[in-house]
Amino acid sequence: MCGAIQLQDTKVFFPHPNARLPVRKRDGNIEWVTWGKRREEMCAFPEGGWARLSSIKDGRWTRLNPKPVQIAVERFMEKDAEGQRYWFDLEEGEFIQGLMAFINGEARVYVVTQEAEPQTAMIHPRWPRILTSETVTGDDRGNRAPVDSTPDDDDDEAAA
Repeated sequence: MCGAIQLQDTKVFFPHPNARLPVRKRDGNIEWVTWGKRREEMCAFPEGGWARLSSIKDGRWTRLNPKPVQIAVERFMEKDAEGQRYWFDLEEGEFIQGLMAFINGEARVYVVTQEAEPQTAMIHPRWPRILTSETVTGDDRGNRAPVDSTPDDDDDEAAA
């Protein structure tokens, strides 16, 4: 599902209350936007940090005036059922598709997810939707082999 991301030296983990994701703006600059909503937050945004592609297509996000965005990361992390972390690198030109939602002028970003391919479904059944800059409407290249499955001691505390 994408429980964390890394961009340069910054790691961001969803559980952190100040978690923000790097959204690439049209001019190429990065804007750090609040990642979803945590259970303890008192606001009208949907709980969690993810938006299923199927729910977007079904119109379940329409009331939030959704806008597709590019989440600019170098790698992302998934956890398996036992809590083992796996980091996956993105290739040059790839990004995670995000959904920017709006309520009363406030924006939150959610990671767009889809069903995992068989080779990665054993890690997690939902996977971030990974696209390339050249083929935004083309192939989904979201499933790949992990590059690192070593635990990071400080992971749950880091946030942008």
